[in-house]
Amino acid sequence: MYVWHPFTQMQTADEPLEIIRAEKTLLFTADHKTYIDCNSSWWVNVHGHGHPHIGQAISEQFSLIDHVIFAGATHPKAVELAERIISILPEKHFQKVFFSDNGSTAIEVALKMVFQFWYNKNQPKKRILALEGAYHGDTFGAMAIGQRGYFNAPFEHFFFDVDQLEFPTIEIESRLLIQAEELFKTGEFAAIIVEPLIQGSAGMRTYSSKWLEKIVVLARKYNVLVIFDEVMTAWGRTGKLFAMNHMTELPDIVCLSKGLTGGVLPLGLTISTDEIYDAFLSDEKTKALLHGHSFTGNALACAAACASLDLFEREETWERITSLCKSNLEFSKTLENHPKIEEIRLCGTILAIELKSVDGNTYFSGIRDIAYRYFLENGLLIRPLGNVIFINPPYCITDMELELIYEKITQFLTTNF
Repeated sequence: MYVWHPFTQMQTADEPLEIIRAEKTLLFTADHKTYIDCNSSWWVNVHGHGHPHIGQAISEQFSLIDHVIFAGATHPKAVELAERIISILPEKHFQKVFFSDNGSTAIEVALKMVFQFWYNKNQPKKRILALEGAYHGDTFGAMAIGQRGYFNAPFEHFFFDVDQLEFPTIEIESRLLIQAEELFKTGEFAAIIVEPLIQGSAGMRTYSSKWLEKIVVLARKYNVLVIFDEVMTAWGRTGKLFAMNHMTELPDIVCLSKGLTGGVLPLGLTISTDEIYDAFLSDEKTKALLHGHSFTGNALACAAACASLDLFEREETWERITSLCKSNLEFSKTLENHPKIEEIRLCGTILAIELKSVDGNTYFSGIRDIAYRYFLENGLLIRPLGNVIFINPPYCITDMELELIYEKITQFLTTNF
């Protein structure tokens, strides 16, 4: 076997599923088994696999432009996508769209934007504030601002220093705001970055939008830029198109990826205000954002993203999102006070069940492998985050498929894990 798989200890891992076909919520393997894709293939496939509208858009685009250099050139689909993204973000607050190719690179671009923004203004602020438990990607800047340890221990000596606040549980919200203000008062902070409302890889941990509003206001007070990492939280996952739609205070930069193209092709966007963009305008070429990727603005990916936006304009998409939110809520009530459950967390279309574990809440909990194999045996592809079982399926999932997922989760809770 020549393939080196991600997030996998290749010496001890089971044989990977050989997927030969995917349709809507279903994955079909070479050994004639079928699985429901309960996590939307790493949280990206929001409309389901093989959606004909997205496929047609890619095919039509391929007949015109497959890819073209994006430095000194442009093309209609990139322009259309940028215009449409700006039009659906809140209050026309954002004005400029920078293209990359995934969530990690969208974050890297955001970091370079904020550091160079202050550099170009002769105010070289160099500190970043983040939240404990954060995951922003696996490139070096993204790792530096994420949770230390876990995946990143071999690389710690390469990271720049980052200040972190504890995760904002209700009990410590006020203390964290005081702590943040003391840090901001130093005048040394370039930005604060958060996954708004819910931390993904930390176990789908949720926190208050009101607290987030307050810390954004504090950042404004002390001239600290705000970055929202909406790579996972956008595209209906929180019940609204963007997590920021739950708020009135808005960031200076938002990063998008994952469901942006319907999960079909890789694409990242880093979207800023004109205030940030204007700081890069100069007669000096070195003040430009000297950053790019070979596949920046890829036409096929842009066409897929525009087609995905078409689907979000359809009433039926939002009916399914609303129905999924309601179903998850109703199922969660059936698990209240279950002796094996530490906590149930709901955020829009995401349902997370944290199981009691002697290891505590950790990505490396032994429950993960037991649960993963159990669900595979029962026709479900669910990748737990350690001792946290979660579902965030494609929005086209049927009521019957959801009932099967709920049934098998309930049955798993009766096993001796």
